[in-house]
Amino acid sequence: MIAFVEGVVAYAELDHVVINVNGVGYRVFVTGTTAFQMKEGETLRLFTHHHVREDAHLLYGFRTKEEKELFNRLINVNGIGPKVALSILGAGTPDQFVFAVRSEDVNFLTKLPGIGKKTAQRLILDLKEKLDDLATLLPVPPLSSGKGAVKAAPASKGLGAELHEALTSLGYTEKEAHEVVRSLAEEITEGVPLESLIKLALKQMMRQ
Repeated sequence: MIAFVEGVVAYAELDHVVINVNGVGYRVFVTGTTAFQMKEGETLRLFTHHHVREDAHLLYGFRTKEEKELFNRLINVNGIGPKVALSILGAGTPDQFVFAVRSEDVNFLTKLPGIGKKTAQRLILDLKEKLDDLATLLPVPPLSSGKGAVKAAPASKGLGAELHEALTSLGYTEKEAHEVVRSLAEEITEGVPLESLIKLALKQMMRQ
C-alpha cells in the first residue's frame, strides 16, 4: 500500500498531477483546486489512497492526512466511489462538508457534484456519528451529544466557532446558527470583535 508520494511536480492537469519520484512519474488524481495550486518543479508530499481495480491501480492524493481520512470514509458509504468522493472534496473544504453532515444540512449536500437527496441522507446516516475525530477541521464547535447546551469550543476554533456558540446559547438551533455563520464568512476575519459579529448575525436573523 502506498501511503504517500513525495517528489517533484513534473506537470499537472485538471484532475491529476504527475510527480517525479527518483525518475519515476507517479500519476496521482487530485481535486481541481489541488491541481491548480501545483507548480512545475515544486517539491511536495501528497498523502495517497491506493485504489485497486481489476483493470487498474489508481492513486488519489491529498495535501493533508485529514482530507485523506475523509476521502476514505466517503468511499465506504454505499454508492460513493473514488471519483465522486474526490469531486465532493473538490467542491468545498473538508470543514464545510464535515459540518454539513453533522448539522444534517441536506440542502448544502445536494449542491455537491453527484449527490442527490437520497445520497445526502445516506451520507448523514452513515457518517454523522463517525466524524468526531475530524472535528479539529471545523470552524464551528461539535454538535451536542444530547439535549441541552452545545459543547464549548476550544479557543483555537476561531471566531466562527465563538459566533456559532454564542448564537446557540441565545436559543437558536444548530442549523440556524450554521447558516448565519456561513453567510457571514467574509466578515469573520481576525481582528473583528465578536460583539460586532453577533450584532450582524442577530440583524440577519431578524430579517429572515
